[in-house]
Amino acid sequence: MSLAETLNVQRLAGWRPGLPSSAALLPCAVPAAILALWEIAGATGLVADTVLPRPSTILATGVRMTASGELFTHLGVSAARALAGLAIGGGIGFALGVANGVSRLSETLTDTTLQMIRNIPHLALIPLVILWFGIGEGAKLFLVALGVFFPIYLNTLHGIRNVDPQLIEMGRAYGMNGRTLFRRVVLPGALPSIFVGLRYGLGIMWLTLIVAETLSASSGLGYMAMQAREFMVLDVVVLSILLYAALGKLADTLTRALERRALKWSPAYASR
Repeated sequence: MSLAETLNVQRLAGWRPGLPSSAALLPCAVPAAILALWEIAGATGLVADTVLPRPSTILATGVRMTASGELFTHLGVSAARALAGLAIGGGIGFALGVANGVSRLSETLTDTTLQMIRNIPHLALIPLVILWFGIGEGAKLFLVALGVFFPIYLNTLHGIRNVDPQLIEMGRAYGMNGRTLFRRVVLPGALPSIFVGLRYGLGIMWLTLIVAETLSASSGLGYMAMQAREFMVLDVVVLSILLYAALGKLADTLTRALERRALKWSPAYASR
């Protein structure tokens, strides 16, 4: 096909280079509408700036803090804490989920204890955590790791236990040993459930981090919000809240993209 024919086909198909499709923009419609109504309510006096600052004011504050470098400092500290807690709690949760999923003995020994601990609100442990770890980084990482642990553990265990037994039997019939069977059949079959646990764990990760960063932190988004609250700087408080929401959405979007890539072999994910 010549260049002219290619351009003609693209023109007939409504191709627009560099412009996102309507389907890609549709998820942003509701947040954009909320921001527009919020701005209008503030501009018309329906909502006072002393109660809830307008989006334009919050944006100006964000630009100012970005230019000074303060915002990137707090963002970097919070992101490092969140990822470290995710790596620790998620790694242990995944390992125990795999162990209990493939071994009845391991499940018998550990699952009952884990289920009892799971029913204790992890944020209720803050007084004990302060006694154990003090008010340093260890306490924050422990809380985040504990919050992430259970969603990943439970969904990994559920995913492995619900792999189609006929697929496992077929793998054995083809002569796969235990390690190959796990790598080629069990783990791929459990991945959808594992990704559900990861997405759920990421939400709890940010929720826990908000509270953890109030434990005598000297940096981070939670610290920034607490300092702003002390001096009644509402635009910085709301900016911190919106940044947590944006980080949570970004983490979920990246996880969904990884999920689609890892599960592209599955008909259920092929068309997504």
